Amino acid sequence: MRQEYDPRAIEAAAQTYWEQAQSFKAVEDPSREKFYCLAMFPYPSGKLHMGHVRNYTIGDVIARYQRMLGKNVLQPMGWDAFGLPAENAAIQHGIPPSQWTKSNIAYMKAQLKSLGFGYDWDRELATCDPDYYRWEQWLFGRLMDKGLAYRAKSMVNWDPVDRTVLANEQVIDGKGWRSGAPVEKREIEQWFVRITAYAQELLDALDGLDGWPDQVLAMQRNWIGRSEGVHMDFGIAGSEEKLGIYTTRPDTLMGVTYVAVAAEHPLARRAAETDPGLAAFIEECRQGGVSEAEIETMEKKGHALGLDALHPITGAPVPIFAANFVLMGYGTGAVMAVPAHDQRDWEFAAKYGIPRKQVIFAADGSPCGIEAGAYTEKGVLRDSGPFDGLDSALACAAIAAWLEERGRGGRRVNFRLRDWGVSRQRYWGCPLPVIHGADGQVRAEIHLPVRLPEDVIVDGSGSPLKKMPAFSELGGGETRETDTFDTFFESSWYYARYCSPHCDTAMLDERARYWLPVDQYVGGIEHAVLHLLYARFFHKLMRDEGLVDCDEPFAKLLTQGMVVAETWYREDGEGRKQWFNPADVEVERDERGRLVRGRLQADGQPVIFGGIEKMSKSKNNGVDPQVLTDRYGADTVRLYTMFTSPPEQSLEWNDEGVEGASRFLKRVWALAQEEPREGREAGDGLAPGEVRHEIHAALRKALFDYERHQFNTVVSGCMTMVNSLHKLDRGPAGAAVMREGLGIVLRLLAPIAPHLSHHLWRELGLGDDILRAPWPTVDEEALRRDTLEYVIQVNGKVRGKIQVPAAADRQAVERAALENENVRRFLGEAQVRKVILVPNKLINLVVQ
Repeated sequence: MRQEYDPRAIEAAAQTYWEQAQSFKAVEDPSREKFYCLAMFPYPSGKLHMGHVRNYTIGDVIARYQRMLGKNVLQPMGWDAFGLPAENAAIQHGIPPSQWTKSNIAYMKAQLKSLGFGYDWDRELATCDPDYYRWEQWLFGRLMDKGLAYRAKSMVNWDPVDRTVLANEQVIDGKGWRSGAPVEKREIEQWFVRITAYAQELLDALDGLDGWPDQVLAMQRNWIGRSEGVHMDFGIAGSEEKLGIYTTRPDTLMGVTYVAVAAEHPLARRAAETDPGLAAFIEECRQGGVSEAEIETMEKKGHALGLDALHPITGAPVPIFAANFVLMGYGTGAVMAVPAHDQRDWEFAAKYGIPRKQVIFAADGSPCGIEAGAYTEKGVLRDSGPFDGLDSALACAAIAAWLEERGRGGRRVNFRLRDWGVSRQRYWGCPLPVIHGADGQVRAEIHLPVRLPEDVIVDGSGSPLKKMPAFSELGGGETRETDTFDTFFESSWYYARYCSPHCDTAMLDERARYWLPVDQYVGGIEHAVLHLLYARFFHKLMRDEGLVDCDEPFAKLLTQGMVVAETWYREDGEGRKQWFNPADVEVERDERGRLVRGRLQADGQPVIFGGIEKMSKSKNNGVDPQVLTDRYGADTVRLYTMFTSPPEQSLEWNDEGVEGASRFLKRVWALAQEEPREGREAGDGLAPGEVRHEIHAALRKALFDYERHQFNTVVSGCMTMVNSLHKLDRGPAGAAVMREGLGIVLRLLAPIAPHLSHHLWRELGLGDDILRAPWPTVDEEALRRDTLEYVIQVNGKVRGKIQVPAAADRQAVERAALENENVRRFLGEAQVRKVILVPNKLINLVVQ
């Protein structure tokens, strides 16, 4: 065996072995319990970052652990390859997005392999491959046939620089998330998928996802947003038109003093034809996003239409305002306003001199005036005609019944969830498989795939597909759709395609029924709503096509924490910040380890501490995992990311911690060399029985921690075992314990530091392949002890230790403690007032 630990050689040899042995090739086998482990696939941005490394290490540890439990494991990898970043990078570098993307894939694949991740590369996919996206085109055609995919005008967030539609989540402070340009509202034809048809099922099924974090479930429930309320029709003075409105507080209906409509509402547009001030207000409202979050924080503004709505119960006229806080895409684009009982409405009414009418009062008669703000609690109705004296709950039911009886409204269930807008006006995406006929009708393309032209230089002036007649002009007055799918479309079903690789006759085949659902999904909390909700929806669409036979795609979900690090910067005279990498900063700390100051190593001048933040290029606080792998080896990087914190918590980067992980692996190596640095001569170390007890006690906890995915404490347990083995008495009796202990340590480390474990397992003659080794089990006999050690405290301070028979009862332990010579000296003549016993650990004597 080599004398020095050489990670580069060991890791290369192990990876060659796994590749030649096809160790991670997954084959369907109904006779074996399957385990499908999947980490969210990466966007091929060019290089892995530490967030990737942590995410994929967590997934690989789980997959290897389950493999060593004897399960038939599938762990695939692929590439979320379409998207706007590739277009922008291609514009910057003057090359086609396909070339940039495929080059990045090749580099990142080599990085993943160098880290020893146990993927079945035969199942690799890239979403930009026509053999992949042809099947989502096929499914979209099926959705068109079912009426679940449709085209409609929609008010959207338009980025005038990137020239595309942005999702609400891509609008930050009124600006595009990538370009930074002020976002405009624009009404354009968009393609939608009717996710609202599945809203109730998506909501109900959350109750069965016991393996998901509560936070994610709560976020999805809120996003779906089921509410029960009343729909009603307000009349329009001087017209036969009706204005539909939905409310969850019908008990406040008698307090309506105005109605607000979206600036894009047909009523507002008509009124603006003769009102220049209103027209200017509508134009102002176009400058800004259409997200609820943005609307919530903006200044509330409005403009009267010069029209009145007629109250559905009293018939009284109330003015109609166009308001910037009403969204055309949500509900009917109109809301009833009750300033006395809604704070937003109260502030708007105060600004525009609109009356406030209080109709809800505290049931217990306590003060509930509206002079300083709205009274938003439920209570008892007054000044509400036939509904006076009813509490809010009864009033809601009574008002709904009154409206239903007269055909003016009724109860309704509403959802916050809106249909999924899936079309984007960009080039680098999957083409929508739609043909526009000469007669204006649309139909699904049947000759699939509709291939995206790849040898294209993008110049940033909109989608090149719109300028390519060879792509869009089909002859006979027919044209092909030039929009491409939202990239969430591709990432919503990739997990299923892994199960049916290379199938060219169907989207999925029978193999998918063997592997699905995914048993363990790993990814960031930032995907809690969009990706995870769309994937759940897509799964139900595939189920209803008969492609899968389960209702949910992911049985368990682990959302790993972020990798964070210190940030350091300087400001120039204009307040712009220049960020410096923490590796380039010399940090001074006080005796308690608290930060005092930092200086840039290059010039010795001070830099400002910017806090602990997620590793990012923008804050220049990242660590290149390739540099670490080259310096320390993949096992050290893997071990450090697992040891530093539990998977669900943030990992705060520390260079000294990486050094510590490297030192530990070297200690394991030294132990296997039978040259421990703390070795003991025969009769001079810990007794074999004592060491074996410590090993099996640590093993019991480590096995439990593996089940909970608490890999940091698994590593801690391995460190405890290694420390004990280093102190083992090296006499003949210790040899067997050493071999047993090393075998346990290596198997526990095998999922986390697989290369070193693989090498030492073979070198020590413990077996040919540690992946096929039986998972260690606790020997209960090793945990049995003839004697127990108790710590003795007097008034909470340690004063001695005693050994007592393991079967000793409480009285025997107390007697032994009182007879201890050191304890007697501290007790003196004092009387023991109380004895506190912690079984098998501690006894505390409380004296006067």
